[in-house]
Amino acid sequence: MTSQEINTSVPGQMASSCYADASARTSVIMQLKALLGEQLITAQAVRDQHGQGEDSYGCKAPDAVVMVRSTEEVAQVLALCHQYAMPVVPYGAGSSVEGHLMALEGGISLDLSEMNQILETHAQDLDCRVQAGVTREELNQALRYDGIFFPIDPGANASIGGMVSTRASGTNAVRYGTMRENVIGLTVVTPDGRIIKTGGRARKSSAGYDLTHLYTGSEGTLGVITEIQLRLHPIPDTIKAATCQFDDLQSAVDTVISVMQCAIPIARIELLNELQMKACISYSKLEGFEPKTTLFFEFHGTAASVAEQVELVEELAASMGGSAFSWAESTEARNALWKARHQAYFAGLSLQPGASVLTTDVCVPVSRLAEAVLFAEQEAVASGLTCPIVGHVGDGNFHVLILFDENDAEQQVRGKALSKAIVAKALELEGTCTGEHGIGYGKKGYLLEEHGEAVDLMRNLKLALDPKGIMNPGKIFDL
Repeated sequence: MTSQEINTSVPGQMASSCYADASARTSVIMQLKALLGEQLITAQAVRDQHGQGEDSYGCKAPDAVVMVRSTEEVAQVLALCHQYAMPVVPYGAGSSVEGHLMALEGGISLDLSEMNQILETHAQDLDCRVQAGVTREELNQALRYDGIFFPIDPGANASIGGMVSTRASGTNAVRYGTMRENVIGLTVVTPDGRIIKTGGRARKSSAGYDLTHLYTGSEGTLGVITEIQLRLHPIPDTIKAATCQFDDLQSAVDTVISVMQCAIPIARIELLNELQMKACISYSKLEGFEPKTTLFFEFHGTAASVAEQVELVEELAASMGGSAFSWAESTEARNALWKARHQAYFAGLSLQPGASVLTTDVCVPVSRLAEAVLFAEQEAVASGLTCPIVGHVGDGNFHVLILFDENDAEQQVRGKALSKAIVAKALELEGTCTGEHGIGYGKKGYLLEEHGEAVDLMRNLKLALDPKGIMNPGKIFDL
């Protein structure tokens, strides 16, 4: 296993001996096989696939994979696992980048990808209910004829359940918010197999504790989310996308800050630095661009409001030295542009084939964005490593992809030091170590730096809801 981030363990971590022993694990697997038949898989290749995500932490395979098809099946699995203290790791689309899927204590990988039904759609009320395995692209494909859409779009075609678990974000967050703002209710199976419902279809409620948002962002450590009630949005009358290129990073970031401070209701504003743009031009075959720092914009609204937004943004960009302002108005042209943006991670990897990657995910107040991004680029250059930068800069969130040779110990040291420096700077600027990817396995030490004694309260909540610690052990913090 490679060590992607500094991982500071906490004294008192739940010992492996607290979990099912070999005999108990065999018993659980045999009982699940009798219950679910071919839905339980023990083939090594499938177990390995489920023991890793899109990260460089390596693979920690579960003892078995269970393909569940209903909330009731999830409840049966969890009740049995709880009885024997068998660890459970929820699995969606496999696109995690923070080690969430590693079965650090073995156990069961609970694959929800076959729970992919859109259960209800209420176009008039702008909400729907879906099973956890539905992906964002599948949902929007189904909604397209109703004139509504689900706006949260992390680069991967992630499952909705996984997006809830990590409180995902994406390019549209500057206008439509993150998963936190767009989840209004959940069906959750607790670690002991009870089925509960949180929230509902009402636009607001003051009834009891807000369990919906406790589970949103819990990274599979408190229970298994099986159904999600989502807030939807009308497809805008007019959508225009544009790009603008800059000779330096400072001018591009200053443009972003100006746009946000002028309260222009822009839908998306994305930053790609010179190195990332070079990668995207090559990988996604973008034509008509120079390898220069570039902002991608998208505007939503009525024709008149979009025209006003466009005029203001173009003036601000020009005043900051922006040039080559170009438009992508057709659906095909917009899709090509945003496909390139969503492929930025893989484009970055193509700069150093075979390399491992540290994916930083800091987020800072927009007014501190220039300081954070410029510091990150300067430190990246000083490290001598290949480090493209891309970000959802409209809400202060950006990623430095730190590429390194995992067989080169010295490069690993430099990569970790760079990642730590970027996080330290973000925290100094009153930001966070993760804007959208979650803590997972790799950022546990950073969570302690960011929240200090509050992490003890998080542990208490975890132990109250999952006293045997079977849900995704070793993630977010150690017990």
